Amino acid sequence: MKVLVYPHAMGLGGSQLNAVELAGAVRDLGHQVTVISEPGPLVQRVVALGLEHLELPSERRRPSPTTVRRLRSLIDERGFEVVHGYEWPPGVEAYFATRRRRDVAATCTVMSMSVAPFLPADLSLAVGTAQIRLSVLEQRFRRRAGRSRHSGGDFDPGLVNLLEPPVDLVANRPGHPTDVFRAQHGLDDPADAHLLDLVVVCRLVPELKLEGVLTAVDVVGDLARELPLRLVVVGDGPARGQVEARAADANERAGRRAVVLTGGLDDPRAAYAAASITLGMGGSALRSLAFGQPLIVQGEDGFFELLTPESSRTFLHQGWYGLGGDGAAALARILRDLAADEARRGDLGDFGLKLVTERFSLGGAALLQEAIYLDALERAAGGSRPRVEAVRTISGVVAYKVRRRYKRLRGTVAADDFNQLKERGNQR
Repeated sequence: MKVLVYPHAMGLGGSQLNAVELAGAVRDLGHQVTVISEPGPLVQRVVALGLEHLELPSERRRPSPTTVRRLRSLIDERGFEVVHGYEWPPGVEAYFATRRRRDVAATCTVMSMSVAPFLPADLSLAVGTAQIRLSVLEQRFRRRAGRSRHSGGDFDPGLVNLLEPPVDLVANRPGHPTDVFRAQHGLDDPADAHLLDLVVVCRLVPELKLEGVLTAVDVVGDLARELPLRLVVVGDGPARGQVEARAADANERAGRRAVVLTGGLDDPRAAYAAASITLGMGGSALRSLAFGQPLIVQGEDGFFELLTPESSRTFLHQGWYGLGGDGAAALARILRDLAADEARRGDLGDFGLKLVTERFSLGGAALLQEAIYLDALERAAGGSRPRVEAVRTISGVVAYKVRRRYKRLRGTVAADDFNQLKERGNQR
């Protein structure tokens, strides 16, 4: 197959990193894969994998008729058979670029915490958790039940696939070198050799991540007076100033450098490998498991939970995050227990490594992605594409843009709104 992969962005982030790594793995199965995107740090990763990269302008509307026309021209000129958009704007653009063709299929992967309700129901879709898949199915069945069967746009549950975020277990594994990372960030002082490093790798943005990071800063600042703990925050973003200010307060309370901010890293593997304990959500949480250290899963509204054989069942259903909990008290309790029990840290690290190896390998995800492409092509060749879904999607996007503009005028718009607690609630 000739596949055009279209990530929604090329800054460091889970969805786009999955897009690039999975593109390389699908190529390794024998397909011709090209990546199209705006500029960004991950373009270097595309080139390093030996994939062709086509550039889109950074300043453009999303979704954009201009981008749709560009995709159509590439289909005609280069013979692409599949256009794969990641997150909803590229998914919508891929859909409209291909919907009049029976020899080309569009697919969309959504790794956000919820799925935009206006995505076409006849678009091949992959989501990252069983819970989100169930939510989409319920939503679409309700919509179908609420209209006449003769109105078109019937819903096929086979179009909604589960594709959990994959991890490249060759590139990410225990024993990755850490000396340079430790030296660059002042973590290699022999006097600190006894410290347990709690490492979190994430974007420092107000949506989804910040609450948990700030809580971790406060908790480690308090516990560091009695326990050998140090928090290492790896990442950058618009909320970095808030994190730095809170870290300064924590370090003053601790009387030592208990919280360290490294800034963003193009390659965070050394940070994961340097951890004694990891903290994270989503794809970052999964990637951390590949380094064989215990994981504390972070969520929102006070959620912190240690990955154990018992709690793993919950995370395998709902994804690597959670909602609601005891906040700082829960995190402090988990850290106290882990700091006091080296054997338990080793057992939990081994369990996490086994879990990610057996269920989340990049090679296994590539085979599933290949099957999704083949199914989408078969459906495109054999089925009609109802006009009602195209109309409904256009109307939904317009309504969404109007709401966004209104919220922007009020100063309440979120940069990443389909990762918002409110949006997730609306989807359910």
